[in-house]
Amino acid sequence: MKLEYWRHYAQGRVWRALGRPDAACSAFCAAMAIDPLHTGAVRHLAAMAAEREQWEVAAAWFARVVDLAPDDADTWFNLGFVHERAGNAPAAISAFTAALKHKPSLDRARYGMGLAHARLGQHRAAAAAFGDCVDMQPLHGEAYYQWGMALHYADCPQDVRRVIERLAQFEPQRARQLLLDTQHTDLLHLIPELPI
Repeated sequence: MKLEYWRHYAQGRVWRALGRPDAACSAFCAAMAIDPLHTGAVRHLAAMAAEREQWEVAAAWFARVVDLAPDDADTWFNLGFVHERAGNAPAAISAFTAALKHKPSLDRARYGMGLAHARLGQHRAAAAAFGDCVDMQPLHGEAYYQWGMALHYADCPQDVRRVIERLAQFEPQRARQLLLDTQHTDLLHLIPELPI
C-alpha cells in the first residue's frame, strides 16, 4: 500500500471520530483516488452514508465494496440492509441471499430477508426466513413477532398459535402484542399477568 493512501485514510478516521463527516469524506475520497482497489476507505464512505440514512448512496458504496471483495458476507449483508431500508426489496433479497451463500450462519441476513419478503407481500417466504432466524437465535423476540405476523398474513392460524405459545415463554409482553395483532384473543390465558 502506498504511504499516501494510509495518511489520507488515517485522517479520515480521525475526522470521523471527531464528528466531522465532511472532512472525513474528503480524506477517504483522497485515499480512494490513490488506491481504488483498497476497500477500507470505501467501507467508511458506505457506513457514513448509512449513518446519515442516505440509503441509495450507501448502497452504491457497498456495491463497490462487494465488487472488490465478493466473498465478504458481512458487506453483502450491509448492502441488503441499505437496500431494504431504501425500499428496494428485490435487491435486498438478492444481497441477503449472497450473504447467506458465503456465511449460512448469518441469522441477521435471514431476518432481513424476512422483512424484504414481507414488504413484497410474499408472506410464506417471509415466514420461512423468520423461522430460520429463530432457529438460529431462539431468544430473538422481534423475529418471533415478525414470524407470527408473516404466518398470520399467510393464513396459517395454527402456526401463529405455536409461535405465540413459544414467544410467551420468554417475552410475554411481545407475545401479548402478537396475540392482539393477529386477533388470537382465545390465547390470552397463555400470557402471564404482568405487574405493570
